[in-house]
Amino acid sequence: MNRIKMWDWKRGSILFALCLLSLGCKNNLSPQSNNDDTVTLTIPHHPLRNEQDLDVLLNEIGDARVVLLGEASHGTSEYYTWRAAISRRLIQEKGFDFIAVEGEWADSYRVNNFIKGEKKDSAAAVNVLRQYDRWPTWMWGNYEVASLVTWLNAHNQSRTTQEKVGFYGLDVYCLWESMTELMPYIQGADPALVKAAQNVHQCFQPFSADAQEYARAVANASADCRVETSKLWNTISKQSNGTPRIEALFVAQQNALVALNGERYYRSMVSSNTESWNIRDRHMAQTLRRLLDFHGPDSKAIVWEHNTHVGDARYTDMVNSGEVNVGQLAREEYGQDNVYLVGFGSYSGTVIAGSSWGAPLQTMPVPEAMPGSWEQILHELSPTNKIILSKDIQANEYLSKRIGHRAIGVVYNPAIEQRGNYVPSVLPKRYDAFLFIDQTRALRPILPPTSATQPPDTYPSGH
Repeated sequence: MNRIKMWDWKRGSILFALCLLSLGCKNNLSPQSNNDDTVTLTIPHHPLRNEQDLDVLLNEIGDARVVLLGEASHGTSEYYTWRAAISRRLIQEKGFDFIAVEGEWADSYRVNNFIKGEKKDSAAAVNVLRQYDRWPTWMWGNYEVASLVTWLNAHNQSRTTQEKVGFYGLDVYCLWESMTELMPYIQGADPALVKAAQNVHQCFQPFSADAQEYARAVANASADCRVETSKLWNTISKQSNGTPRIEALFVAQQNALVALNGERYYRSMVSSNTESWNIRDRHMAQTLRRLLDFHGPDSKAIVWEHNTHVGDARYTDMVNSGEVNVGQLAREEYGQDNVYLVGFGSYSGTVIAGSSWGAPLQTMPVPEAMPGSWEQILHELSPTNKIILSKDIQANEYLSKRIGHRAIGVVYNPAIEQRGNYVPSVLPKRYDAFLFIDQTRALRPILPPTSATQPPDTYPSGH
């Protein structure tokens, strides 16, 4: 299912016409009415040319405990490189403790162990990222992430064990791998726990690690592993009072949590897209909370996810169908002053995506943004990279309405983009800041160790 909704053509077209008719559309605009009733838009912005230009963003982030960094696609190089630049500065200058990504727990925990281990070179970083071998492999198996992983490994060499920066996956898809990863942690444990884990393995075994096959079996009322996964989670949760501070127990619990919520996700997706979306985002928010608890009361987190997870859902059309997301849940749980949401977007360029679920990756063109969209307005303002702070545009009456904002998933068809790739958004409220990259290029993927087609773990959501 394409999760990106159609936006309001009429309102967007009017807004774009207003911008084009204004005399100052290519400069910093000021609000005024002319005799011909055209209106100019005020969009103050800051240049984004190098890492020093991030000073204004770091200033605004202040003492926030959680910083969520979005992206308008999973296949754009600049989104990854600018998020890496921001993350390095947050770690170095503000003491952030870990990066949590829209990736699988088991694969990402291997990256976590890599960056906390002995010093390795960039070739070793590339090899560890090849372990992201399930479709879409390019999301974390890419050279942009390899550069960051190399830096994190080097950065951690001078830090104590407790001070080392971590790297974790928040997602829920890969419950089979999490169950495999769980078993070594519980060898010799309470027999009831071992038995509960074995029962989960046995329940899922007929589906050969194929999530879609399990979902079909649930739909046909021939499978249901909810009792087994619930019993495993309840049994392992009794091993500690709340979130454990012992890492081995924390990891074991997290793998069991992935099994619990992964089963719920795949079971619900056959009947309700909204429910499956909410299960997934609530799982990611729960994992983020567990990581913060594990790292202590003063810990700070950086989150990398798609804009559809980062930007507060209450200020998009997602709210119409009852969908929530991580950005909204974080603001509600930690308070808006402790959470800083950063969106990303671009006008045109190229992107890595697939033409269908599980299809080979392709480098695809990203057409010029649709007239009246947020990205088109920013391009007409000036065809340069820029930082927009929400506090500077909150008084703008036009931007307080929903405007189409482009979002590209792992499945993409540029030819029909204008029919559904724009999310109606109140930008000053959806994000605290927005980074606009006028022209972008495709991500540089690391080829997985095998060319065999893997099941599309992100099914049915493109983000």
